[in-house]
Amino acid sequence: MLNPSNGLSLLRAPLAFAFLVDSPLVRTIVVLLAMFTDCFDGYLARKFKYTTKVGAILDPLMDKFFVYFTLCVLFFESKISVWQGAAMLSRDVFLCLFGFYLIISKNWESYKFRSIKWGKITTATQFFVLISISLGYTLPQLFYVVFVVFGMLAFIELLQLTRETIAKN
Repeated sequence: MLNPSNGLSLLRAPLAFAFLVDSPLVRTIVVLLAMFTDCFDGYLARKFKYTTKVGAILDPLMDKFFVYFTLCVLFFESKISVWQGAAMLSRDVFLCLFGFYLIISKNWESYKFRSIKWGKITTATQFFVLISISLGYTLPQLFYVVFVVFGMLAFIELLQLTRETIAKN
């Protein structure tokens, strides 16, 4: 269970707590390190065959923990509003809807969880926004709407993958 890939995923938890340091430089480094661990853990898992069911759950879980934690910090510091944070997390609402779809369609047990293109794009965009806010930049309000669109695209991608899997079986 504990291999180098999963160890890198787990590093995002202490990195999230390091985001409590109210310094633009520290926060930018913390987000960059979180991005690095997110990219490198997947690379290690594929290259050295460290892929595990635990890792498939741990990696996105640590991504979410890191993003949720940092967004809470930024919210409590009044650097983002509730709707901006909610927009950035809207993909997770779509993931919940997809989970309900799998349960209702009785495909939950046969579904193979894996990363998807729109999930990766959303996570990368979340990291970009976190860096921008950490450096004191104000992003246009419309920019946050992009996250809702990405969430819908992720939902559609998941539905297509499920239909393809069902068609193969």
